[in-house]
Amino acid sequence: MQQRLRAIVVDDEESARNILYNLLQTHKSDIEVISLCENVEQAVVQIKNLKPDVVFLDIEMPNYSGLELVSFFNDVFFDIVFVTAYQNFAVKAFEIAAFDYLLKPIELSRLENTIANLKEKRNKEIDALNYQVLKESLSHKKVQKMVVQHLGAQKALHFSDVIAIEANESYSIIHEIGGMQYTMSKNLKYFETLLEENGEFMRVHKSWIVNYHHILKYSNADYSIYLSNNILAKLSKYKKAEFDIWYKG
Repeated sequence: MQQRLRAIVVDDEESARNILYNLLQTHKSDIEVISLCENVEQAVVQIKNLKPDVVFLDIEMPNYSGLELVSFFNDVFFDIVFVTAYQNFAVKAFEIAAFDYLLKPIELSRLENTIANLKEKRNKEIDALNYQVLKESLSHKKVQKMVVQHLGAQKALHFSDVIAIEANESYSIIHEIGGMQYTMSKNLKYFETLLEENGEFMRVHKSWIVNYHHILKYSNADYSIYLSNNILAKLSKYKKAEFDIWYKG
């Protein structure tokens, strides 16, 4: 029988701590709350003493932000689930940095999914690069970078360096200004949603998202968009009017 996950809840609001504790109590067969902490300093002590599997961590707290918790550890041996009232850009920041999160007020169905994910990916180490990308996105209130795989390692790629994103069945190919291409296991709709508030990008075709700053010219004759690095994208006739307003505006 699989052991229960041992959890610590960190939130400066007593009511928020109690709400999450009570919700987790409905899953006592899967998870055990071993400590409730009201700030990062308390959490550091309890984490070092109790060695939890997962920390449910509020972000906005006095003295130290929840995002600063990992700076107290040389080895992050526990999973983190961020608990936050942030919306919109923050959700995208968590997703692109591959961190689990719960939005306040917490929905039971979302919590159930989180617990299921934790049981599957137990004791996964936090990647420093993903964590840095997350912190920068939350700090700037805008998703500015994503983490891509390159030669067996990870790289933080700034969206301003992305020329275009091309669909390849259920995958996407990221075309970067340096000439590199990165394949990601996300479809084009994922990136369209991710970048919908970034005015530099537009989905111009079922197979293409392009960066405004890397458009060299486009042809009305054959609906072609000429981009940096000799990349040729297609423009859908159904997107033509919207594209004209976006590009000439």
